[in-house]
Amino acid sequence: MEEETSVKNRMMLLWVAAALAAFAEPYCGVEELPDLIKCLPAPPEPGSADFTRDVARYEWGKEQRKDPGRAALARHDAVWSFATVADAFSKPFGMEISPTNTPKIWKVIEDSLSTSDQMRVAPKAFFHRRRPFAYFNEEPLCPKEDGIWRDEGSYPSGHTLRSMVAALVLAEISPAKANEIFVRAMQYGENRVIAGAHWQSDVDMTRLAAAIAYSRLQTIPAFRSQMEQAKSEFTAMRAASCR
Repeated sequence: MEEETSVKNRMMLLWVAAALAAFAEPYCGVEELPDLIKCLPAPPEPGSADFTRDVARYEWGKEQRKDPGRAALARHDAVWSFATVADAFSKPFGMEISPTNTPKIWKVIEDSLSTSDQMRVAPKAFFHRRRPFAYFNEEPLCPKEDGIWRDEGSYPSGHTLRSMVAALVLAEISPAKANEIFVRAMQYGENRVIAGAHWQSDVDMTRLAAAIAYSRLQTIPAFRSQMEQAKSEFTAMRAASCR
């Protein structure tokens, strides 16, 4: 009964978080952000050594699906929402991240991701790389979540961009938890390979894209202001939990 109640409460929090996502406010427009078409190399061409590695990693990912725990985690991470990212990082961060529990931390993550999200649109259209499951004409692990992206370019990876930007934000708020946070971020990207939605090189280059995005965020006064509020909230909550 307690476990059932916990699941219901968690689902309610995710629903509230998803509803509040409509209030995300990018710090700036895409014209003020680095152009990933110019910043990133083109994805590997079929027949190249790097593409051969991508194919090998795709096959590796399908093997990983045989592990029920890893498959379940990949399905979790496939859901495209701010709430999914927050839920993924709550445990490594050591604190439930939600609009009700940590509104300042939630806000800086939400606005950071809505800002960096803009950077993926142009390169996806420009490179228009076919997704692994589409290339091989196979079913992805999560057809409901990833099937809708079949005709959208896979390079760079939007899910990986979100997870790495969120990790960079959270690691700045809580440096002591950086190891756990970045382990989960790396896992998040791997899960996109396991799902068959992205090539390994998509994920690898998107981690660089996240660093590029985060360097730009650092120069925006509104971001710095929200980060200071988030850090204060974190310090207050940590102190309260130690009483």
